[in-house]
Amino acid sequence: MLTLPLLIFTVAAALGLYLASHILRGRFPPWSLSPVHAFLGLVGLALLLTPMQEGWTPTRLLVGADLLSTAALLGLALAVFHLRQKMPPKGLVLVHASAAVSGFLTLLSQVFI
Repeated sequence: MLTLPLLIFTVAAALGLYLASHILRGRFPPWSLSPVHAFLGLVGLALLLTPMQEGWTPTRLLVGADLLSTAALLGLALAVFHLRQKMPPKGLVLVHASAAVSGFLTLLSQVFI
């Protein structure tokens, strides 16, 4: 159940690391990768949330989904900066990345623990 969303989140995380490295160095990230990163994150989140609607869900799965949903909302704020061609605050990038990594690791712990 979690294999495909975790694979998709892994690819999204790699792209996110590349995008964040640009911003943290004060450079504007490549426009073409930002929508791909967002799309992968949303697809992973949809694949994660769909089976959760069927009934009881483990707490770690709910917490991971909440953290990743928070990361998605923060990513939307980052996209607004990108569309306006303005550099986002580095703190916002770090909070977005922290929420995403925390959510990913929480889901991973559901698989391995």
